[in-house]
Amino acid sequence: MVQLTEVAASKVKEIMAQQNPVPSALRVAVVGGGCSGFSYHMAFDNQENSSDNVYQFEGVRLLVDQMSEMYLDGVQIDYIETLEGAGFKFNNPNVKSTCGCGSSFTV
Repeated sequence: MVQLTEVAASKVKEIMAQQNPVPSALRVAVVGGGCSGFSYHMAFDNQENSSDNVYQFEGVRLLVDQMSEMYLDGVQIDYIETLEGAGFKFNNPNVKSTCGCGSSFTV
């Protein structure tokens, strides 16, 4: 199961409210690519597929396709702000290694 922290859910709602039209959900997926083989993808979506797993966190609908679910099981998505910058962070217990830039991973 994928988890969205309270801080991340709050940031997603803030960003969604700025969109026109306001999207109904956030889609999270794992896609092939990057130096380590896989990378995370996040996008707003208005269409739920029959094979999607649907989660609710603090009023945010999160959609995950079945193939991505295999790689995202146990993942916690957080939003962090540091001196170096801000962004969503995927804490994935299934990851065996990441690339040097941290944007892709292997399982």
